[in-house]
Amino acid sequence: MKLHTTSTQQYQTVTAYDDKGVEINAIRYEHSLLVLPESAPAVWPVASFDALTAEHFAHIDSTRPDVVILGTGLRQRFVHPKLTTVLTARRIGVECMDNQAACRTYNILMAEGRKVVLALIFDTNEETAQDA
Repeated sequence: MKLHTTSTQQYQTVTAYDDKGVEINAIRYEHSLLVLPESAPAVWPVASFDALTAEHFAHIDSTRPDVVILGTGLRQRFVHPKLTTVLTARRIGVECMDNQAACRTYNILMAEGRKVVLALIFDTNEETAQDA
């Protein structure tokens, strides 16, 4: 789905997405990544939802967000609370949703000026399983 541009073009904005990837400011990514409004998208070394560890969330904590939008792939899944302890201890919310909903939510929160992190998981095995 293509999204319309807004007055937030100086920020990292989701400009399109589909089941296999996302465009941030019209640059395509097909791997797991972290997106913050004022920083270039960064590779997030998460191969699949099941591979998530507490260290992945500790890395997100280093960015000092107000809220984390976790895109869990093609479908919504919920992360175990023990993995996000470092974030919840600082009262940082972690909202889990499928990647497409996560992209839309990130754009809204980013446009409101929130310090939000979009953490997207693109699991190639999940996509293959859906195609079968």
